[in-house]
Amino acid sequence: MAFQSRRRPVRCRPFLSRPTRLLSGLVVAVTALLPGPALALASPPSGAAAHFDPAACPTPNVPGFPQLDLGPEFSCGYLTVPEHRSVPDGRTIRMAVARVKAASPNPRPDPILWLTGGPGGSAIATAVLTVQAGLNRDRDIVFVDQRGTLHSDPLLSCPEIDAFLNDALALPALDPATGERSSAATRACRDRLAGQGYDLAAYNTTENAADLADLRTALGIGRWNVYGVSYGTDLALQLLRDHPRGIRSLVLDSLLPPQVNFVNGSWPNAASGYRALFEACSAQPACATAYPDLAGEFTRTVARLARQPLIAEAPDTAGGPVRRVVIDGYTLANLVVQESLRPGTYAGLPALIHSAAQGDGGPAARELVNSLSPPGIVGYGLTFGVFCREHVPYTDPATELAKAEQALPGFPDEVLALVPQSPRIFDDCGIWDVGKAPASVRHPVRSAVPVLLLDGTFDAVTPPGWAKIAARGLSSSRLLLFPGIGHDVVSASDCARSIMVDFLQRPRGGYDTSCLSQVTVPQFTTGPTS
Repeated sequence: MAFQSRRRPVRCRPFLSRPTRLLSGLVVAVTALLPGPALALASPPSGAAAHFDPAACPTPNVPGFPQLDLGPEFSCGYLTVPEHRSVPDGRTIRMAVARVKAASPNPRPDPILWLTGGPGGSAIATAVLTVQAGLNRDRDIVFVDQRGTLHSDPLLSCPEIDAFLNDALALPALDPATGERSSAATRACRDRLAGQGYDLAAYNTTENAADLADLRTALGIGRWNVYGVSYGTDLALQLLRDHPRGIRSLVLDSLLPPQVNFVNGSWPNAASGYRALFEACSAQPACATAYPDLAGEFTRTVARLARQPLIAEAPDTAGGPVRRVVIDGYTLANLVVQESLRPGTYAGLPALIHSAAQGDGGPAARELVNSLSPPGIVGYGLTFGVFCREHVPYTDPATELAKAEQALPGFPDEVLALVPQSPRIFDDCGIWDVGKAPASVRHPVRSAVPVLLLDGTFDAVTPPGWAKIAARGLSSSRLLLFPGIGHDVVSASDCARSIMVDFLQRPRGGYDTSCLSQVTVPQFTTGPTS
């Protein structure tokens, strides 16, 4: 039975996945772990710096969402590790861990490690919805807030950036003055965190994966199954490559393989998502009749709004005054990408695009207001630590723009010069200044461990092509594509959850995928959007 949140899902700054989005719509699935009710505390190996200490669960879990507070079925604690393993006598940090018991009276002995995306999101924020969806049916689930994120210590949040993003709704994205304000917010946060003595370069995937390997040992877990979504798949794959011991199977949802460059792929991935959307509209008679040239209309509108933005109003989701929203060419193009991150939004997208083409920015403005997340949720230190060390240094603005122009030749260069989801990532990373990760971080992963790969055909962020790249080195993997679904398949599809449950029971084969034949593209609406 699906659990539907009564409140709008929490959204984080749109980067990869929706870091701390509350997974409204998750359903029953999944399988088994340690029979004990609490997080087991094991003695660390002799000489090991990492150790685990039980502690009370965080309260509140997500401020403003009391329904997400952790109940008595959860046990919690902190994993303490070096901030940077190359400095073993330096600062230590703590990762928050929450473990929920399996619902079954006879749980399986191998738990699920739950890795969310972002980077910078909180797995613990989604834990209650995961349980209400039945995902702990047969196995305990271990939720880890990765280093620098919500319940971990430190939380490397950026109220300066949160405030800018709130104000940016009323600013044209393409205006250089908006870029200056964005950079000022990033610089203020970076200077504050660095001034507090944090080694910002230590918040990266290499250290992140080592934390997880230490956690398995500290909890006394012999084998576990790893679920990762979006950036969580990058982390899971690097865990498999660098610390393979104890991994029984993986479920990877909406893939970002280590060997691909997210920045260079952003506009080509967007183009792939646009194309899938437009082709699906053309295949439905009502949508094709209402919007016979949706692709051309979209491209022309992006170009026009780059010159002359729309100004619209939308109600504030927090009950405040009506919001003024500016929609320029980048904002509209990026909004369609962002909608790929939110299950249930595709049915109205053609109508939203058509409304903007006709000069009505209301539907787009409402979606943009709804996309804001509460402040203080995103761990930007991990966000920038990952992308500014592992992706941006391996490309440059000219390369990014050339790939974007090839993918979307009808878009203006000033739109394509801004990267989807994080428009000024090159400027941000110049400010964050965390160096360049070694090339080994980007090495492909080769393994015979059973892996289930899930991707949606409408995913404009991490498209099916990236899952196929990951699969090349995974000799016991299987890729399943879900028609009409965007990013984060497990949160969007009952069928995906059912398959995941069965896969974890028998990852070497024989699991049931028959429901996939019943998954179809949603029917698009063709009237005014409400």
